Amino acid sequence: MSSVTTLPVKKIQNLVTLPWRARPTVGATPVQVIHTENKWRLLRYAARPQGPAYQTPILMVPSLINRHYVLDLMPGKSFVEFLLARGHDVFIIDWGTPGPEDRYLSFERVVATYMGRAIRKCAAFSAAGKVHLMGYCLGATFTSIYAALDDSRLASMVALAPPVAFDDPGMLSQWMRIPTLDLDAIIDAKGNMPWQWMQAAFHMLRPTLTLTKMIGVLDKAEDDTFLEGFRAIETWGNDNVSFPGNCFRDYIQKLYQNNDFAEGRLTLMGRPARLEQITCPLLSVTFKHDNIVPQESSLPLVAKASSADKAQWDLPGGHVGAVIGRKAAKELWPGLSQWWAERD
Repeated sequence: MSSVTTLPVKKIQNLVTLPWRARPTVGATPVQVIHTENKWRLLRYAARPQGPAYQTPILMVPSLINRHYVLDLMPGKSFVEFLLARGHDVFIIDWGTPGPEDRYLSFERVVATYMGRAIRKCAAFSAAGKVHLMGYCLGATFTSIYAALDDSRLASMVALAPPVAFDDPGMLSQWMRIPTLDLDAIIDAKGNMPWQWMQAAFHMLRPTLTLTKMIGVLDKAEDDTFLEGFRAIETWGNDNVSFPGNCFRDYIQKLYQNNDFAEGRLTLMGRPARLEQITCPLLSVTFKHDNIVPQESSLPLVAKASSADKAQWDLPGGHVGAVIGRKAAKELWPGLSQWWAERD
């Protein structure tokens, strides 16, 4: 006789009620708005009652196409919350939601002007007038370019999964270099690059990802903590924003198609942004199973920078899970906190 496997009652209940549960609480750490300009805001997270333990604030720069709260995902699963508890003073850029009027916003205005202003505003809270700058994904590209332009206000820079060279063999780089990709036609027609198109491209990098997620939910449906974390990540992963048109065109043409940054040809506001001009303490972190930013894309940052104090960490995990998952809370987060503390 064949045996019949019966699902536990709690697993069935969780699976049935999952689609109707209230939206998870994301980005819940209290913040103070320090500066606003156009759509972006500079936010300062509320420190512990006794105040920061360290003199140098940390400024986090997320990707332009994802919401900033991935680094403050939810209570108990927040990198920001962890750093505050360790005594760090934490700021972050919220890029906001671009409107049709932002189609003419340039790449150099976002990187040199907006981010430069955020660095100066944040540095004003430091006695030494400097910040620890941290970028994640495209945000790490921005911070690397800014550091290559002017690192005089940087006490250090950390780059998480930084795309720097764009001639890597990854699928995303290959797609962006296809000769028939007509950026002008897309931007002229749509104004801003639609987030739905970008999300579809990321899904095509791993066509089986949705099925893998479903299997994971079925396996762990009894684990309420897992389900809440999963739903929070899914909330963030589907809360995307469109990319300002001219900024997207500059980004793809100058970086992906011409590889100007890695090869030393990039200029912003008439000034060269070369990797060799980075002299501040530098840490680059790559992830072995990152299908969005292959390690080859990140390696030139540390290899070419002139910093006397520089390091490369290559850790297990993927592009998102390695930064916000359970293992990150045990290894990556304490490691970064210690790295900043030693350079305070």
